[in-house]
Parts: sequence; C-alpha cells; structure tokens
Amino acid sequence: MIKKRIIPCLDVKDGRVVKGVNFIGLRDIGDPVELAKRYNEEGADELVFLDISKTQDGHDLMIDVIRDTAKELFIPLTIGGGISSVGDIRQLLAAGADKVSINSAALREPGLIKTAADVFGSQCICIAIDVKYDAAKADYFVFTHGGSKDTGIRAFEWIEQCAALGAGELLITSMDHDGVKQGFDTVFLKRANELVDIPVIASGGAGDPGHFIELFRETDVSAGLAASIFHNREVDIEDLKYKLQDEGFEVRLA
Repeated sequence: MIKKRIIPCLDVKDGRVVKGVNFIGLRDIGDPVELAKRYNEEGADELVFLDISKTQDGHDLMIDVIRDTAKELFIPLTIGGGISSVGDIRQLLAAGADKVSINSAALREPGLIKTAADVFGSQCICIAIDVKYDAAKADYFVFTHGGSKDTGIRAFEWIEQCAALGAGELLITSMDHDGVKQGFDTVFLKRANELVDIPVIASGGAGDPGHFIELFRETDVSAGLAASIFHNREVDIEDLKYKLQDEGFEVRLA
C-alpha cells in the first residue's frame, strides 16, 4: 500500500509566511525557514511554498528563501506562484526546489506542461487546479486569481488533459470548501482521481483529523494539504499520522 502524505502549504510574501482569506487581510505567520524546519521535525511528508509576492522581480525574492530552506529539509519542497516559463522552472530547481507547481501559465499555454516534463522530467511538474461547482451547469469549472475568475474550462476535462500532457502530479483545490474547515470535497476528488494515473493532492476543507481520515477512506488520492490548521497548531501532524495509522492507512512516521 502506498503511504499517504500530509503536506503543509506556506503562502510566502516578501520573504515571510502570511495567511489571509483569498490573499486579503494578510497577517504575518513567521519565517519560512523556521516554519519549514518545524514541519520537517514534526513529520510532514512534503512542503509547498506558494509565492504570492506582487513584484516585477519575479521569483528573485524567493531564491534566497528556497536556498536557505532546502538546506534544512530532508523532505521534498514544491514551489508555486507566478511560474510562467521553462526559465522560471530551471531557476527554482537550481535553487533547491524538488518540484514546481504551475497554475495560470499552464492554462494560458498547455504546451508548457509537455515542454517542462520533457526538459525536467514529469516528477518535477505539479499542476495546480482550482475548481468550483456551477449549479446552473451542473459541473465543475477551473478558476484562477484566487477563485475569482472563471476560465470556462470544465475541470474534469482539464484534469485529463494535464495528465496526458505529462504532468507528474496534480494539486486540486476545491474553492467551495477552501477555508470552511468542514471537510474535503470527496465526491469531486474521488472522480478526479479515477480519471488519471498520477498522484493527486487534495486541498480545501481540512479542519480536523477526521477530515483526512474521510478523505483517504472515500478516495484514493495520494495526499492531503492544509495551511492554517497546521500553522496554528489546531492539528498536530504527528498526532494526525498516528490517527491515520490506527484507521489502517500506511503513513511515514518521524
């Protein structure tokens, strides 16, 4: 049985970890290197850094943070936010990232997925997909810009296309569930996971250990991702993993 992964996500702006709602009302959480060290010690399986810095310097602000963080980690580090070219990917991987997470750029130019996978290997390329349910159309659609912009692309079609183009992993956020802490969208995630043969990371809705148990019981997704519940110590990663183990799931214990 493949081990289930627990992944904290850190929003990084101007070199600091921040948290808000849809990037509004941001508050300082702490130093990304120190938080990464903490999660490494607590048994996180991977870390995701999302660069939300609004700067014309691209990822320049993140390079030093990535280098410093990578030196402290013994777990994979994924970097996302504003990645738009092969050059961006090369720069981030050279700085110490193990994987990159691409969102809007892949939607604008799907060929970037294939090019990136060919150049760096599929294992480095994670596609982030934000989805919302449209009741009028009775289907899920892909959104960008923090869930405010409807691309008009049907989510299940985009999920299949990403896998076909060579993505090595998908990070799927259910916008309807994000921040509500009432559980993951297991109905959507179950179907999404069944469409592809690459790992799926589920995001959006985690509020307590029971939600992760439900996620892994109801779907075959590879991992569960969350942010504030880990930052605020509402859920302890080691405790969560022991609970998952008690429920019969294979996990990596620190």
